[in-house]
Amino acid sequence: MSAPQATRTTALHAGAWWLWALGLATAASRTTNPLLLGLLVGVAGYVVAARRTHAPWARSYGAFVKLGLVVIAIRLVFAFVLGSPIPGTHTLVTLPEVPLPHWAKGVRIGGRVTAEGMVFALYDGLKLATLLICVGAANALANPARLLKSLPGALYEAGVAVVVAMTFAPNLVADVQRLRAARRLRGRPDRGVRALLQVGLPVLEGALERSVALAAAMDARGYGRSAEVPPAVRHLTSVLTLGGLLGSCAGTYGLLGDSGGGYGLPLLLAGLAAALAGLWLGGRRSVRSRYRPDRWGARAWLVAGSGIAVAALMIWANDYAATTLHPPAVPLTAPVLPLWPAASVLLGLLPAFVAPLPPGTGRADRTERADRTGRAGRTDRADRTDGTDRGDRTDEASSASKASRAARAASRGRAPDGDPHAKEPTQ
Repeated sequence: MSAPQATRTTALHAGAWWLWALGLATAASRTTNPLLLGLLVGVAGYVVAARRTHAPWARSYGAFVKLGLVVIAIRLVFAFVLGSPIPGTHTLVTLPEVPLPHWAKGVRIGGRVTAEGMVFALYDGLKLATLLICVGAANALANPARLLKSLPGALYEAGVAVVVAMTFAPNLVADVQRLRAARRLRGRPDRGVRALLQVGLPVLEGALERSVALAAAMDARGYGRSAEVPPAVRHLTSVLTLGGLLGSCAGTYGLLGDSGGGYGLPLLLAGLAAALAGLWLGGRRSVRSRYRPDRWGARAWLVAGSGIAVAALMIWANDYAATTLHPPAVPLTAPVLPLWPAASVLLGLLPAFVAPLPPGTGRADRTERADRTGRAGRTDRADRTDGTDRGDRTDEASSASKASRAARAASRGRAPDGDPHAKEPTQ
């Protein structure tokens, strides 16, 4: 099905983007093959480039990519200076080793740097960088305000606090810039500790005024009202929420570990189910309504399902292709791209074709821009042609005027104006 233009009613649910990105991150945690990790980064980058909007948060993907490169560099530096637990026979360089006390056994600074240890550090750093890039893809694609609006009722207060913080932070920056510009216009210094102290008081006053106005508006809209629920429901809510979070943490640890794939997924699913049930029961205390709630449609299911499918297939691939998913550093061997795990990673490209198009990138918009460009070009050519015709008509009129003046001068017995060879008439 063709992707429609994204509007308020057809926009994709923000939670679908996060489920898709977390699925890719889970797949990245199950392999150290640099070819598969690079393929995951390429899939995430292509989807971001195809479905990213022009909003401020959409520019965060580049920052996460740079952060991933920094993580790889730091991991390599640590392996170079502090050594690696991986034994190796290919020595690259031998650094002066710092002697350490006996209680620091197992830790060394300097010493022999091997190629096997550096390759292992590169694989490890690349996996962590891929996890960060997948999270950055979710930040660049999901609208944070719409995601907070979709929180369950039990997290309503936390969501409001985050929204207020996100709203007030740009206002504080704008106030500081405005006051510094005003000080410069008055000839006062706007840098230094003294200037900062003098700017801080007006900024604090403006923040307090906005806080009082926001508190009055929230009180007028009934913020903080809660319904009465039986004590048994409250206790059950606490038990389900706490137990679900603990189960989710244990299941996630099992999935990320190499030996916990068997119990990790069932424990994670049970923990998520208990946590969702606790949040649903806790939401009964919150008396509120939603304005234009985001709908979870078929496209959201496809986007979220593609990420979950990539994670599930990569976890399954650890049973039949564990060697290719984790290429050994000892002995040094070139990594091989496994066919079926790579094909499962390509399922993550589905959002680039089924997710709604961001504003300004649809086929209708491109056609309209092309039509406007064509009309502008035709108008420009018509103006140039009209200008040329007007110039020709002006030349013709000038020649006719000169001929008329010459005829009148000849009838009066005078030479036309500007004729250097004309003779004065005889008296």
